[in-house]
Parts: sequence; C-alpha cells; structure tokens
Amino acid sequence: MKKRKSKFTLLLIYIILIVTAVFILFPVFWIITGSMNPGSTLYSSQLIPDSLTLTHYKHLFEDTNYLLWYRNTFKIAFWCMIISTLLIVTAAYAFSRFRFTGRKQGLMAMLVLQMFPGFMGMIAIYILLLQIDLLDNHWGLILVYSGGSIPFGVWLVKGYFDGLPRSLEEAAKLDGASHVKIFMKIMMPLSKPILVFIAVNNFIGPWMDFIFARLVLRSGDKKTLAVGLFEMIQENGNSEFTVFAAGAVLVAIPITILFFIFQNQMVEGLKAGANKG
Repeated sequence: MKKRKSKFTLLLIYIILIVTAVFILFPVFWIITGSMNPGSTLYSSQLIPDSLTLTHYKHLFEDTNYLLWYRNTFKIAFWCMIISTLLIVTAAYAFSRFRFTGRKQGLMAMLVLQMFPGFMGMIAIYILLLQIDLLDNHWGLILVYSGGSIPFGVWLVKGYFDGLPRSLEEAAKLDGASHVKIFMKIMMPLSKPILVFIAVNNFIGPWMDFIFARLVLRSGDKKTLAVGLFEMIQENGNSEFTVFAAGAVLVAIPITILFFIFQNQMVEGLKAGANKG
C-alpha cells in the first residue's frame, strides 16, 4: 500500500512538472516562431507558420538603432553588476563580522525598505538626478540601479557570511592578516556561489528594466533596449509586433547564456544565502 502511494505521489509530481514546463516553454516557442513569421502580426492560424523568415532580424540591424540600444543596455547592466556587487559584498561583510553602533538599526532599515516597490520613489529619484545633473545620463541610471539592489543583496550575502566559520578568520589574525587581507583571501574564495548569484541578478535587473530607464533617459542615443523597442512599436502605430518579437528573442540570449553557465552556482548561492545564519 505504501509502495503504491509512493508511486502515485511520484507520478503526480511528474505530471505537475510537465504541465509547468508546457506553460513556461509554450510562450517562448510562440515568440521565437512569431519573430520569424512573415508580416507584422504575431497571430498565426498554425502553431508553426507555413513559411519562416529572418527578415525581421535583418530589419532590426539595418533600419533601427538596435545595436546602439544593445550596447547602451550592456554598458548599464555591466557597470551596475560591478558597482552593486562591490557595495553589497563589502556592506554584508561589515554587518556580518563587525559590531558597531547602529548596526541593528541599519539592518532593520534595509529590511523595511524591501517592503516598498522601487517605483514609489520615482519622483524623488527624478528630482535628485535633475539636481546633480545626471538626468538623461547612463551613470545616473547605473547609480539608481546599484543603490536599489543593496537592501536585498546585503541581507542575502550577510546570511551566507554568517554561516562561514569564524575560526578561519581567527587563525588568519593570529598570523598577522589584516581585515582587508582576510576579506580578499579567505571570505571571497569561499563566497563564490553567492557572489555569482548576486552578480548575475544585478546584471539581469537593469537588462530587463523599462520603468526607470523610461523615466531617466530622454535622448535617442541614450535609449536602452526596453525603451527603444517600446518606442519603435509606438511610432509605428502599435504594429510591427513581429519585429518586436525578434528584438525580444535577441534580448533573452545573454541572460540565457548566463543561466546555462552559472546555474549551479546560482542555485547553490541562493540556497546557502537563504538558509545560513
């Protein structure tokens, strides 16, 4: 009886996984085939169109500023990843290993900040960037993204650092190692999974964002992929959706590659950061 129940449970799990996979993969397949569907509409009477074309991809590169948008987005996402990861890791190390006045209050403040969506501060961010002359500037957007990722990232990485044995640091201190050397030579090599997760997560956020990019960037040569593709559709009377689908497919390529390369470290880092401490 128990063996039969176990088989039924396993079968139910597989059914749920298969149904979930279908719901996830079908929109992806539909967008890919839609991007190669002749015409300007994503509608097709068949799951796979009778004829496929790469004309829409050619149109993106030859008749739009898609490459410029791609370069701008990569620049913003790359520097956000570097800056935010550096800020998060150093702050998390300080909160995990040092005891100082305001430590508990600082952690609680970051915890509370995670409860509010980022777009609640859009007006304040706009005015601040305007006052420091960083409106319509990529670096203004980079600073917004980097600062916004700190609360969640610090709590996650702190949880990971809390789980690392303090005996390693104590042994290094006995050998005369400074805090900087301990951080660089001991903590960083042991923290590779959580560092990979934080870095990839802080790359994906700016890569996919539309709201803040639309708010901050105004010039045509400063547009990101999300803003550029949206305005391309808007300027063409809400048509050319097959071209938009082609652009969306190309947008997903870097993220897909990152997930395939770092999937093991990301899963391990997320589990460790959530469970330790």
